[in-house]
Amino acid sequence: MKTNRRSFIQQSLASAAGITAAGMLPGDIFGRDLHKTSHPEEIILKPGKITTPKESIKFAVIGLNHSHITGMTSALIAGGGELVAVYAKEPDLLQGFAKRYPKARVANNEEEILADNSIQLVASASIPVERAPLGVRVMLAGKDFMVDKPGIVTFSQLKEVKKVQKKTGRIFSIMYSERFGNPASVQAGDLIQAGAIGKVVQTIGMGPHRMNPKTRPEWFFDPAKAGGVLCDIGSHQCDQFLYYTGSKEAVVAQSQIGNFNTKDYPAYQDFGDMVVRSPHATGYIRIDWFTPDGLATWGDGRIFILGTEGYIEMRKYIDIAGRRGGNHLFLVNHKETKYYDCSAVPMPYGQQLVYDVVNRTETTMTQAHCFLATELALTAQKKAAWITGR
Repeated sequence: MKTNRRSFIQQSLASAAGITAAGMLPGDIFGRDLHKTSHPEEIILKPGKITTPKESIKFAVIGLNHSHITGMTSALIAGGGELVAVYAKEPDLLQGFAKRYPKARVANNEEEILADNSIQLVASASIPVERAPLGVRVMLAGKDFMVDKPGIVTFSQLKEVKKVQKKTGRIFSIMYSERFGNPASVQAGDLIQAGAIGKVVQTIGMGPHRMNPKTRPEWFFDPAKAGGVLCDIGSHQCDQFLYYTGSKEAVVAQSQIGNFNTKDYPAYQDFGDMVVRSPHATGYIRIDWFTPDGLATWGDGRIFILGTEGYIEMRKYIDIAGRRGGNHLFLVNHKETKYYDCSAVPMPYGQQLVYDVVNRTETTMTQAHCFLATELALTAQKKAAWITGR
């Protein structure tokens, strides 16, 4: 599946005709390029070949406090996982999940799942502060752990998780869904690896979200339980910076947070940004909870990826006053300007994670990458300057 898509990408990049020496008059170059780039070639990617998973696992779910759990569960099932059990402390959340996945037995408690040797992996979207301790218990029980972001909300939790992960050799996988669950993000990674924009030197990530405060539980507004704005949704952007720049190490150069419009919860942060850098790349990240009600989706998430030979822009969820739907990707380099409709690009995360569980590999992402993205988000949160609201 991935090989076929990359072959297509490489052929596509090679197909553009170069400017011949005979036509290299300045006026001809500038005039022709201006007209071409104003009407980019449009490519609607066809559905990739969906391969039947060769591996299968049995997994369970503990903790249903965020709706991301349905996407996580569906990804695992599509990747070869069999959901066999679920447990949650909240009867109302459990009822809805059990109705959606009726084949899973409802466990009486967490221990019932941890003691079941047939279960190979546990997935969770519990209250953020409870996720890392649960992951520790899961790994000590001899199982792998897949968790919603933020999977870790304090440095003490990070230290303990890293220690237990190293001791047990189990997988602690944080599903950074803005990359793993978005077709345009997958396509961008393939284009970069195919050399479409040269060496990546910077990313700019913007992750606006709609708050809908009346629908949010009380823990959502408590940074001690939810981790804070940079630790929470900022972790998505840290993951993407590391992935698209190919960075194995990075630091936070600057960060700031604020409460501009959530006066009922003074400790809450509805805005944050940070600057990160690695030995060969930089990144700017801005996140907020100000998506207006007039937008047709929860957030106008965008990523700009600058390379030495071109750039990519992703409009992941909406192209305002433009093309319908989401998963829009724009590519500009020395040869061409192209638009990709990535809606049909397959999502490999679930199948890759199942493969990793069975074969003890790191095809989804390395454990070092998973922890470094978290460390960047935690560091930015800890050192952030308050710019308003205090």
